[in-house]
Amino acid sequence: MKRIVLALGVVLVLGLVPAAGALAANYRLAVEPMYPPDQAQEVYKPLIDYLSRTTGHRFQLVVSRNYHTYWRDLRNNSPVDFAFDDPHFVDFRIQRFGFVPVARNAQPTVYALLGQPELEGENVRALIGMPVACMPSPSLGFALLGEMYGNNPLAQPDIRSEAISWRDGVEMVFAGEVQGAMVPGYLAETYYNLPTLARTRPLPGKAFTASPKVPAEDVASVAKALETLHEDAELYDVLAELGAPRFEPATAAEYAGLEKILSGFYGYRTAPKPGQEATVEAEAVDGN
Repeated sequence: MKRIVLALGVVLVLGLVPAAGALAANYRLAVEPMYPPDQAQEVYKPLIDYLSRTTGHRFQLVVSRNYHTYWRDLRNNSPVDFAFDDPHFVDFRIQRFGFVPVARNAQPTVYALLGQPELEGENVRALIGMPVACMPSPSLGFALLGEMYGNNPLAQPDIRSEAISWRDGVEMVFAGEVQGAMVPGYLAETYYNLPTLARTRPLPGKAFTASPKVPAEDVASVAKALETLHEDAELYDVLAELGAPRFEPATAAEYAGLEKILSGFYGYRTAPKPGQEATVEAEAVDGN
C-alpha cells in the first residue's frame, strides 16, 4: 500500500513539473541603434515587458552603440535570438544565417527627405552640396538617400551623420545646422511645417526575425504576441514611436533580394556558395 501511495505521489509531483519545452527561456532581442542606448532601453521597455508577460519567456534588449558596431556584429552573426530590423538587414539575416521571419510592420517602409521651410515646392536637387542630417551608414535611410541622388558623390548633399536619432536629425533642421534631414516616413508626417522634397520607394515593413536556434513553438508564441500587440491600449505609444499601426505575418519572399542594398557598404561580401562557410571578420574592437 505504501508503495502505491509513494508511486502516486511521484506521478502527482511529476505532473506539476512542466515539460522542458514549457520552461521559460532567456531570449536576446537586437534592435537597430535608432536611439542612444539608454533611450532605447526606455523606448522598448514596454515592448520587452509585454513579450515577457504574454509568452512566458524572458527578453533582454540588445542595443549597439552605433550603426558601425551593429553592422559589424550582424556580419559576424553575433549571438542574438530575435532581431527587429529594417528590410535590408532582415533579408541579410535570412539569407546569411537562416533567420526566420516572425512578424512585420503592416505599414510599408518609406523614408522622406525633409527640407527647410523656404524649400517648399523644391525637389532633391535643391539640397545638392547642402548639409543634410541622416543616421550613419549602413542605416536604410542613409542607403536610400544615396539612391535619391543616383549614388553619385559629386551630385548629392553633404551628408551629416552626427544625429543620434532620426528625430534628432529634424531638430538639427530647426536649429539651422542643416538644410534637410532624411527620416522615416511616419516621422516626417508629424512635422507638417517642414516640406517633404522626396519620398523613397516603398519596401516591406520593418520586421522581427528569429534565430534558427529558437524552438518553433517559441517563434509562434512571439508571432502571436506581436500580431495582437495593437489590442493592448497601454502599448499605443510604443507602436506610435515605431510607426507601426500593427504587426502582421511576414514571409522571407517579401524581403528576397533586399540585402543587395548593403552591397555598397564596407564589409559586405557576396553570399558564400552552398558548402562554403561564411568567414567571421577579425575586425578590431574599437571601443564602439
